[in-house]
Amino acid sequence: MIRLANKDYGKAEEALRRLPINTMFAQSVLRECVDGEVYADRETEPEAFYVAHPYGMALLFGKSGSSEFEEELAKRLTNADGSRSKPEWLQTEPEAGWDIVMGSVMQAHHALLAEAGLPEDGDRAIWKNTRVNFRFDPAKYEVAKQTHLQREHNIVRTTGELFHRQPGAVVPRFYFRNEEQFVNEGVGFTALNGGEPAATAFSAFRNETRLEIGIEASEGFRGKGYAFAVCSALIDYCLENGLEPVWSCRLENDASYRLAQKLGFVPTLTLPYYRLPI
Repeated sequence: MIRLANKDYGKAEEALRRLPINTMFAQSVLRECVDGEVYADRETEPEAFYVAHPYGMALLFGKSGSSEFEEELAKRLTNADGSRSKPEWLQTEPEAGWDIVMGSVMQAHHALLAEAGLPEDGDRAIWKNTRVNFRFDPAKYEVAKQTHLQREHNIVRTTGELFHRQPGAVVPRFYFRNEEQFVNEGVGFTALNGGEPAATAFSAFRNETRLEIGIEASEGFRGKGYAFAVCSALIDYCLENGLEPVWSCRLENDASYRLAQKLGFVPTLTLPYYRLPI
C-alpha cells in the first residue's frame, strides 16, 4: 500500500469514473480541490485505491485480492499504524469484494478488542452503518417548495465572514482550504436570525455538472424551516446554473434522510458505511 504522488492521481480517477455510486468527495481529492490522501496497491498500473478526504471520509475501490495491499490496508482501517488522529467514515465499491475484506478485518479486530476486554461497540471498534444515495426529482421539488418553503426567512449568500461563523460539523470551513477558496470556488446560502446564522447550505463538492449539498442548522434553530429554506435557495442556484443537485447521507442520520425526501430527493441506493476508529 503506497501513497500516490499528486502527479499520479489520474491513475485513480479513471477507475473512479466507473463506479455506480456518488463519489464526488473522492473526486475532489483526485482533482486536488482539497489536500487529501490517495493510496494504491502499487505505483505502476495500480488496480486498488484508497482515497481519504480531509473532512474524514474515505473510499475504497478497484480490484480486491492483493494480500499485501489488504494486509497494509487493515492497519489503516484499525489505525494499528497510527496514521489517523480522528475517526474516518469509509464506503466501498459495491460488488468488488471489499465487503468481504471488511468483514474479515472487523472480525479480527473485534477479536483483539475482546481479548483486551474492550467492547465491540466502543470507540475502538469498527461500526457498520448505511450510506444512502439519492436522485433529485425536479417535479417533487417544485411541489415541496410550494408546500414547505417559509418565505419570510432572511436568506443571504454565504460570505467570507459567514464562512467562519456557522457553527456545527457540516460547515463550509471543513470542506475548503480557506475562506478565499470558498469565495472563489464555492457557493452557499445562509439563513440569518437576528444577525446570527441559523442554517447554511453550501457546495460540499462540485464539478462541471453536479453540486453536492452540505447542510447545517444551528442548535436552537432546528425544526423551524431554516434548513429547508437554505437548501431550497441552493437547489434553485443549481437549477439556474445547469447543475444537478446531489444528496447523500447516513441512513442513521434521520434528520438529513427526512430533509432530503422533503426537498424532493428520492433514495436510490444503499451502501455499507464503516466508521473507522482512532
